Amino acid sequence: MGTIQHVTDADFEEKVLKSEKPVLVDFWAEWCRPCQMIAPVLEEIANSQDKLEIVKLNIDENPATAASNRVTSIPALHVYSGGEVVKQIIGAKPKQLLLNELADYVG
Repeated sequence: MGTIQHVTDADFEEKVLKSEKPVLVDFWAEWCRPCQMIAPVLEEIANSQDKLEIVKLNIDENPATAASNRVTSIPALHVYSGGEVVKQIIGAKPKQLLLNELADYVG
């Protein structure tokens, strides 16, 4: 099962856009309370399945990727498949709601 990796502006293309399987990117920041609340939920999801890769990108440390992906509000969860955004979830959600939203990718 997966653990959550951190990605940066430098390796975003390699680890996310060129990934063989779908990747959920958690756009977050240290100061963001809802981001901190959703982090353990994402860990649980990452540890309970292996169809969806989950990575985190700190928007303060990696502003170029956040800007090019039009992230204006966090937490923002973007699912990429084949180099394209196929799903966007904005804001912290309870685990079951997140799993419902991600059913196509984790089921």
